Amino acid sequence: QPLWTRDIVAEHAGRLIQWQSAASPLLEGDLVYVAGGGPDQSLLAIDRSSGETRWKVGDERMTHATPIAATIHGVRQVIFFVQSGLVAVAPVSGEVLWRIPYNYRTSTAASPVVEGDIVYCSAGYGVGAGAFRITKEGDTFGHEVLWRKRNKLMNHWSTPVARDGFLYGMFGFKKYGEAPLACVELATGETRWSEEGFGPGNVILVDDVVVALSDTGEVVLVEADSDSYREQARADVLDGKCWSSPAYSGGRLFVRSTTEAVRIDLGPED
Repeated sequence: QPLWTRDIVAEHAGRLIQWQSAASPLLEGDLVYVAGGGPDQSLLAIDRSSGETRWKVGDERMTHATPIAATIHGVRQVIFFVQSGLVAVAPVSGEVLWRIPYNYRTSTAASPVVEGDIVYCSAGYGVGAGAFRITKEGDTFGHEVLWRKRNKLMNHWSTPVARDGFLYGMFGFKKYGEAPLACVELATGETRWSEEGFGPGNVILVDDVVVALSDTGEVVLVEADSDSYREQARADVLDGKCWSSPAYSGGRLFVRSTTEAVRIDLGPED
C-alpha cells in the first residue's frame, strides 16, 4: 500500500534535466534526501514516514548523481553532487557544511566516494576525476585538492568502490564493451592496474571481492587487491543492455538488464 507520494516538480518548483531526474533518493535514518527542487528549495529532506518536507535549502541544479551519506571528522553529512560541484549538508538541518566547485558538462551520473577524509568524484563528457582532502578546524570545514585529472579517469555513470586507500571501478567514456575495470590509488590518482573489456557497467564490493557487471551481461568476481588484477570467477548471465548496479544480500547476487533479471547464489565450489 502506498504510504505517501510527492511531486517534486509541482510542489517544489522542480527543474527537470536531460534524461529526466534519474538520480535515486537517499534513505538515511528517518529522512529521504533528494535533489531537484527550484530556487531556495533545490535540496530536500522528506520524512520517511509521513512524507512531509523537513527542510529545503539551496539554489542548485541537480545532476543524475545520487547523494551519499558519510561521516568525515566524526560528523555525519549528506553529500550532493550537483551542477555547481560537491555540497555537503547537515542531515538534520540542511545547513551547508562545505562545498567544492567542480566542472559540469551535459551529465554527471556517478556518485561521490568517501574514504576517511578524502572525497573522490568523476564525470564524463570531458570533465574527468579529482580527489579532495576535507579539513576541519573547530566547527569549520575546508578542503585541499589532492589531484585533478581532466578528461581522464572518467566514470561515465559507474560509481567506483573504495577499499584500503584504493578505488576499484569502471573508467572510460562511451567505451561500450571496452572500458576497463581498474584499480586507482585514491590519494594520488595513479592507476595500479587496468583490465579491458567491461564497458560502462557497475561494481559493488562484497567483503574483499569486487563484483563487476559488464555492460554486456558478464558477472566477474575480482579480488580487491591493489597489486594486480586477480579474477576469481566469470559468467555470462544476462542478455540485453546492463547499465544497472548489482545488488547482494545473504549470499545471493541480483543483476538485471533491459530485458531480464537473474539471481546467482554465490559460494565456494563443491
